[in-house]
Amino acid sequence: MASSEARNGALMAVAAMCSVQVGAAIAVGLIDDIGATGAAWLRLFWAALLLLVIVRPRPSSFTRKSFLASVLLGVVTAGITVLFMMAVERIPLGTASALEFLGPLGVAVLHGNGPGRIVWPGLAALGVLLLTEPWAGAVDLAGVGFALAAGFCWGAYILLTQRVGDEVRGLSGLAVSMPVAAIVASVVTGPAVLGHMTPHLWLAGIGLALLLPVIPFALELLALRRLTTAAFGTLMSLEPAFAMLMGWVILDQVPAALGVIGIVAVVIAGVGAARSGDRRASHVAADLARGG
Repeated sequence: MASSEARNGALMAVAAMCSVQVGAAIAVGLIDDIGATGAAWLRLFWAALLLLVIVRPRPSSFTRKSFLASVLLGVVTAGITVLFMMAVERIPLGTASALEFLGPLGVAVLHGNGPGRIVWPGLAALGVLLLTEPWAGAVDLAGVGFALAAGFCWGAYILLTQRVGDEVRGLSGLAVSMPVAAIVASVVTGPAVLGHMTPHLWLAGIGLALLLPVIPFALELLALRRLTTAAFGTLMSLEPAFAMLMGWVILDQVPAALGVIGIVAVVIAGVGAARSGDRRASHVAADLARGG
């Protein structure tokens, strides 16, 4: 039976995923106006400002080690955001999210314990295959590559978020990582996007920043204080299902029959991970302290 801490962590993770995918689906509409990297930069820019104003992190909240971890978290956050937007510019939202999920899946395999270490990630991997249908025809290799790179960043993000969440109180770590992410995205995007900005786009950016990344990243930080990295990584198997649903509802990207079966597989894997994911019952904290 899952503990209340694990259940609360799972609910936070699910809420974060819903927010991510709604925000991502809406952000796709900005690509025509300011490009994929511009849409990513706009969200990170506003997210950084909002968190700095709301949280106002203090130097006393950090050790040298935790500050460095927060900076590294900002770098991989920029990688997730920019690379994922470059992927959905080329391939469907559900497919991009399923490929990106291989990062959390890798974390689940490396940090899991017992039979669930293989069973739940294995079932999730089967679901990902059914969602992407790599055998079904031509594949945009650039889009796939961007999604896989985003997945690698996502795996690093999970480990760094848990470390920062353990070492830094409240949301101060996030209030440092997000400005770093905005700076990295600014370097990647360059000043060219500013010439395409309009008052409407600036305002839209505030709403999107709340949906993605402010609300979900804050929820994930709190969830990772309650769940093991293995449980959280496998629970993220629900992400492709939410992505496909939002792609269908918002972007009119109708899923194939095998995709629906894939959704069922990843949902079952996510539930299985959540039922055995209480951090207090594991030795993950000790592993992280050793650098694991």
